[in-house]
Parts: sequence; structure tokens; C-alpha cells
Amino acid sequence: MRTNLTREMCRYRVLDHLWAGWWRGSAVCAARRVGGFGAEARHQSHPRGSSKRSRSLGNQPFPGLLQPENLSREELIDVLRASVVDQKGPLVTLNKPQGLPVTGKPGELTLLSVLPELSQSLGLGEQELQVVQASGKETSGLVLLSSCPQTASRLQKFFAHSRRAQRPTATYWAVTDGIPATSEGKVQAALKLDHVDGVDLVVPVKSPSRKHILEGVKRTLSYFRVVATGSGCALVQLQPLTVFPSQLQLHMVLQLCPVLGDHRYSARVGTVLGQRFLLPAESTKPQRQVLDEALLRHLCLTPSQAAQLPLHLHLHRLHLPGPRPRDAPIELLAPLPPYFSRTLQCLGLHQR
Repeated sequence: MRTNLTREMCRYRVLDHLWAGWWRGSAVCAARRVGGFGAEARHQSHPRGSSKRSRSLGNQPFPGLLQPENLSREELIDVLRASVVDQKGPLVTLNKPQGLPVTGKPGELTLLSVLPELSQSLGLGEQELQVVQASGKETSGLVLLSSCPQTASRLQKFFAHSRRAQRPTATYWAVTDGIPATSEGKVQAALKLDHVDGVDLVVPVKSPSRKHILEGVKRTLSYFRVVATGSGCALVQLQPLTVFPSQLQLHMVLQLCPVLGDHRYSARVGTVLGQRFLLPAESTKPQRQVLDEALLRHLCLTPSQAAQLPLHLHLHRLHLPGPRPRDAPIELLAPLPPYFSRTLQCLGLHQR
């Protein structure tokens, strides 16, 4: 039986000439009318710039996977305009494709670098958009933008206050290679950012001292819940309570269940006689994720295709405050990319 979550996210539309299959379905829901932010959120059956034609997932290994590095600046703006899942008042919500960096070096093509043109394209005039909430380059899903500095500041304060109160506001979905030992729980770890051989890597720190904290070590916390299992993998719901680079990937590695497509940290999980264990982070260099033959068969991938597997980590849901203190919270939803849905289908995930 196919998981309900898979059925929920199966309605996609194809963007014809640019996205070559980067699909979306009903994109955003709101808990109720958002008076201060504009009109009530609504289903958008045909996003801007999309074709009404639909295609099956077919035999493509990664259907809908976008390669932003191959796009011109104008093409990227068109892609982002078509990825808008909701626009109300000063708030604009995107369903960011996997592989698009939010920030980067001067001259690099990033989300931040094209915000002025995107603002013009969306009819915001001189009200330039700024990033309120976004995840990393390899993660797909929701990005929250605002053309109003006061609204952006209010929301950023809300997110910071929620973290201090340990109330999750963001919900991610991940597919993991391996199944966590418990169906739900929390992961706590002190993490630091190291620069090793020209690469920034996150490593855990055992029993951090006050000096460690002053030197940039951060105590991190995430909640997880196993939603579905199948073929030795799991669909996991993740809710971070802190913000740190690659936090969710590291937390799943510490559970001995790296995220599918994690080509940076998955090598830290070793296996001997079917038993998994952690390898020392400091002596384990990043490498392409290695999947066993059975999993490759389930995914219908060759080893060379598996080396290009995108990270299966998606920011699916955001909770925002209502415009007034007594108003109900707002819920924003972003559908899964089609390659993510294909993976769920191939693995035959069943609800636990």
C-alpha cells in the first residue's frame, strides 16, 4: 500500500522548456484568512509559466531534477517566478529546487543575486525582496521572502523566539538509508564547523566545554519521527529546534541512518557484518554515498547514477504567526520534487 504522503504529493505540473520536469502540485495552504498579509491562501493548479500538460515520472532516474548551474540569469528568474507557490501582500513563498544556492561568492548565480530582478518580475516595483527563511543549497522546499523590512523583521523575531521556546516552526521530510532504532525521538549534539583540505565540514564535539562554546561550538537539537518504512529505508519527519549548517544531515548520521543522496557525511557510517557504527569524523573524508546492491535494485539505479543521487531532504512545511496576536497560525506547504516521489514509489514505503 502506497503511503498517504506519497499520494498527497503526486499531483504535479510540468514546466515545459526550462525545467524539463521540475513539477509542482497544489502548493500552499493557509490555516485561515491572513488579513494583515493579504488574501486567503489558495490552491494554484497552474503555477506561473507552467504547462497544463502532464507527464508520468517514466524511467528517468531523477525526474524533475533542475541543474541551476546550467541556467542563464534570465532563465533562473523565469524558473523562480514559476516556482512561486503563494504571494500575498509583502510575502512571497517559493518552492526552491534542489541544488540552487541561496547565497554565494560575488558574481555567482544564486537566489540572493537575482532577487532585484525577481522583485520586478513579480510586480513589486522598488520593493525589493529579502530572504526571511531558507535552507541550504542541496535542500529543496520552502523559501520565504518579504518585500517589507518590518514584516521580515517581525517574522525573524518570531522564528528566533520559537527556537528559544523550543517550538518547531519548520518541518522537513527526508529519506534515509537505514531505519532509526526508535520510531521517534530527539537528537542532541554539539557541532562545530571545521575547514579541512579546502572543504567546510561539520563535526560533532563530545562534552563541549565553555571554551568550546566560545570558539563556535553549538549545541543543536532536532526532533524526528519515522513516518514510513520500506526496503531498509525510512521516510522521516524532521523538525530542527536550532539552526546550524548541515544539522539535519549530521543528526541522521548520528542515528546511523544518513539521508539518501548525502555525499558529504554518509561515509561516516561504516558497516561490519551488517552492523553499523560511526567512524571518526576527523579522519573520514567526504565521498560519494555508497548504496548496497539491494537498494540500488529497488531504486532502479546503476552505481554511476547513484553517485549523482540528489539529497532527499525537503522543507515541506512552515508555521507562521497570524497577523494579529489572537489570529490562528498560518501553515505553508510545498509539494515534493518528482524525483523524491519516484524514490518513495521505488522503495515501496509503507506506513508503520
